[in-house]
Amino acid sequence: MAEIRLQKVLAAAGLGSRRKCETYISAGRVTVDGEVIDELGARVDPDVSVIHVDGVRIAQASGHVVVALNKPRGVITAMSDPHGKPCVGDLVADYEERLFHIGRLDGETEGLLLLTNDGELAQRLGHPSHEIQKTYLARVQGRVDKATVAKIKTGVLIEDRVVEVSSIVMKDQSADATLLELTIHEGRNRIVRRLFDEVGHPVIDLARIAVGPIKLGHLRPGQTRELSHDELGRLYSAVKL
Repeated sequence: MAEIRLQKVLAAAGLGSRRKCETYISAGRVTVDGEVIDELGARVDPDVSVIHVDGVRIAQASGHVVVALNKPRGVITAMSDPHGKPCVGDLVADYEERLFHIGRLDGETEGLLLLTNDGELAQRLGHPSHEIQKTYLARVQGRVDKATVAKIKTGVLIEDRVVEVSSIVMKDQSADATLLELTIHEGRNRIVRRLFDEVGHPVIDLARIAVGPIKLGHLRPGQTRELSHDELGRLYSAVKL
């Protein structure tokens, strides 16, 4: 792509009008490839240059989009299904871009699922080396005691590999169930359910509420939204993109 004015790139990334973006440049708040740019005549190639505003990388790549979906229970993580089962592809069919899901949630798990048409971002988010943490709310059978929470924190062995939990917090408890918030970075199939099965407290309900720095927020089941500039910047930073 030919080089274009920096303020035009910033405006296209959703940072406001070109005039507003010019104020960011003049104030020295914009860097291109690590160098502060404060001249309004500067030109950049948005497909090559790495641009930050206030230390947050902007989503300047042409045509890339990242969508947050609150996947409902009973919907499978697939863009289509030959048997006609409800799938996440049905919920993002109105987007012009050809989206694909990043990672998976099993059919009975609801919550945050990210979709994108950015192959490099998807690859990095899914790679174990970046250790992207996912946070879940799990309602499990029985009253989970402190000893069990301590055991989970220490690490539970599943198929010759210890499940490493970054944090686990008890949120609520009734006579026959416990609600916990769990943060974990590994992505083995159904690993949260298998973890609680292993300690004798099978999952009743499970929802993912965060993927790295991206929160589910107030999205209702089946609803979608595009990530904001700040969210994209934090996501890029998390995977060192």
